Amino acid sequence: MANVAVYNMEGKEVGTIELNDSVFGVEVNEHLVHMAVVQQLANNRQGTQKAKTRSEVSGGGRKPWRQKGTGHARQGSTRAPHFTGGGVVFAPVPRDYSFKLNKKEKRAALKSVLSDKVQTNNIIVVDELKFDEIKTKKFQAVLNNLNVTKKALVVLNDNDANVMLSARNIPTVKTSLTNTINVYDILNANTLVVTKDAVKTIEEVYA
Repeated sequence: MANVAVYNMEGKEVGTIELNDSVFGVEVNEHLVHMAVVQQLANNRQGTQKAKTRSEVSGGGRKPWRQKGTGHARQGSTRAPHFTGGGVVFAPVPRDYSFKLNKKEKRAALKSVLSDKVQTNNIIVVDELKFDEIKTKKFQAVLNNLNVTKKALVVLNDNDANVMLSARNIPTVKTSLTNTINVYDILNANTLVVTKDAVKTIEEVYA
C-alpha cells in the first residue's frame, strides 16, 4: 500500500494515509483510459449539425436551360452542389455520437488514472477543507500553501457550498464530489487534491 502525506489547509504535514492498492495501486491501462475519455467527450456532443443536400434545398426543379445548343454544359438543376445556392454534397445530419462502455471498463479506467496520479506524485491529500464564508482569496491561499500552481481537480466528500463557491471563480480549479469524479477531469488536471474523507469514500466504492 502506498503511504501518502496528509496536509492541513496551512500546507503543513499532519500525518500520513495508506492508500488501498486495489484503487490507487493498479497497473495503468492506457487503452481503457483512452476509451473512457473518447466516450465521455463523444457523449457530450450535441450532434445537432444539419445542412441541406440537393434534394432538400428549395427550388431547382426546372431544367435551367435546354440540353443542347446553348454552348453551356448540360445542367438539370440549379441546386446541384457546384451552383451558388446549391445543396451540400454529403451534408451532415443530426446524429447521436454516444457509445457504450462496460461498467467494469469504466471502473478500471478510473482506477488507472487515480493510480497514475499516485505514481507520478500528483496527488495531495488534505485532512479537511472548510470555510466559514465564501471567499475566493481564502481558497487561493490554501492552494498556494499546498504549492498547487497548475490545473487542479479538488475532490470533496460532501457538497460544501462555501468551498465549491470559493473555488468557482479560479479558472485553473475544478471541484468535484466523490460520486461525480470521472476519468477526463482527473486526467485533465495536473494535480489531484482530495480530502481524507473523500479518499475513504472512493476506496469504499471502488475497492
